[in-house]
Amino acid sequence: MIIDGHAHVILPVEQQLALMEKAGVERTVLFMTSVHPERASDLTAFEKEMATLTAIISGQRNGSQATFERSAQEHIKIVQAYPARFIGFGGVPVGLTHQATAECLQKYVLEPGMRGIGEFTLAPGQIDLLEPIFALSSETGNLPLWVHTFIPLTLEDIRALIRLSQRYASVPLILGHLGGLNWIETIKLAKELPQTYLDLSATYTTLAPTLAIRELPERSLFSSDAPYGNPLVARTMVEQATTDPGIRKLVLGENMARLVTR
Repeated sequence: MIIDGHAHVILPVEQQLALMEKAGVERTVLFMTSVHPERASDLTAFEKEMATLTAIISGQRNGSQATFERSAQEHIKIVQAYPARFIGFGGVPVGLTHQATAECLQKYVLEPGMRGIGEFTLAPGQIDLLEPIFALSSETGNLPLWVHTFIPLTLEDIRALIRLSQRYASVPLILGHLGGLNWIETIKLAKELPQTYLDLSATYTTLAPTLAIRELPERSLFSSDAPYGNPLVARTMVEQATTDPGIRKLVLGENMARLVTR
C-alpha cells in the first residue's frame, strides 16, 4: 500500500483525492491546517496565506481558539468521511496545563480515532513545551508524535528534542522534514534512537532522502506535505532514491502502516 505520510487538508477535498489518485497514493496521513494556499486566487491572497503559515511555523502564532476549533472540526469531518483514504493525526495546542492538554488530547485525538498527534511547530528554545504531550501519549497507547524540525528550529533544538524523546522511549517520534538544513546531523541522531522516524518531505536536495533511506530504510517515511509539495513528485523522488523494490515498499507505505497500527 502506498501511504503519503504527511499532508494537510486541501479544499475542496475532491482536489486532494485527485492528487492522490494521480500519484497512485492509496491513503494519506492527514493533518489539520488553518492555511489554504490552494484557494488563493492571486499573488496578494497567496502572500497573505504564506504570511500566516510563516507565523505558525515560527511558533509565534497559534491563532485563536475559535480558529483552532474550526480547523480541527474541518479536519475531523474529512477524516471520518473518508476512512478508506485518510489516516488522521490530531492537533493539540502546546503551552497548556497538563489537565487542559489531556482534555484536548481526548477531544481532538482519542475520541475522533486519530492515529497520531501533530504537526507541532515551535519557536527555537521551546522543545520542553512538548513534554506533556510525550507523557500523555505514553499513557494513552504511545501514539506517534510529528514534530516540524525545519527552520526556525536549530540543531540544538533537534538535539533537545532527541533528549526529550529518550525519556519517553515507547513513544514514536517523527522528525518532520528531515531536520531541514541539519539533515546529516538529524540522520546521525536518529540512528542512535530506535523510536525516531525520518519524514522525507520538504527536502531541498535529493541527497538528503537518498542518504536517509540508505541509512534507515525501516524508519524513513515517504510524504508530500501537500499542498506545499506534490504527492507524485515526492513518490518519484523516493523511487529514484533507491532501486531496491523491497526498500521502496517500506518507505512508500509499509513503515507508516506499521506506525499507525501499533
